[in-house]
Amino acid sequence: MTSNAQSLDRFLSDVERRAYGMAMLAVGQREEALDIVQDAMMKFANSYALKPQEQWRPLFYRVLQNQIRDWQRRTIVRSRWRVWLGSNRQGEDFDSDPVQSLADPAGRDPLSQLRENVAMEKLQVALAKLPARQQEVFLLRVWEGLDVAQTAKAMSVSQGSVKTHYSRAVHSLRDQLEGHWP
Repeated sequence: MTSNAQSLDRFLSDVERRAYGMAMLAVGQREEALDIVQDAMMKFANSYALKPQEQWRPLFYRVLQNQIRDWQRRTIVRSRWRVWLGSNRQGEDFDSDPVQSLADPAGRDPLSQLRENVAMEKLQVALAKLPARQQEVFLLRVWEGLDVAQTAKAMSVSQGSVKTHYSRAVHSLRDQLEGHWP
């Protein structure tokens, strides 16, 4: 395997879990989120593997967000047809993640683990309530650690827009999570 291929492999392994989390928040369906991430990774590898590595992170998240938006557009079109044809069946039941049921290797006590789980559930609900752009900016800035310029590049918006969306997201999350988040 060449050095660039190994670097690309490491990069994709590094972003995989967080990309899945972003896709899952955006679409709410486990299998669809996995497909979106896989498609984003394939398109990224095919189109941007030869770009300088310092550009990969924002480019990858642009590809991922485009995949999410494409999925959302297709879903809207499909739901229109379902309604028109008289079939309005939504999604399926999703099995829980088996990794989530494993014992905590850090040895935290169940009560603190429960508090963390409740706080994370509240955070996920609050994130899901954010408008799409605010959610995207927040996840790229906080989860991915992108700076304002990288986030703007990933989203194809101005840096001022990133700052505005981020500020609104943080204020909204603070309001929603008051009393639930340490």
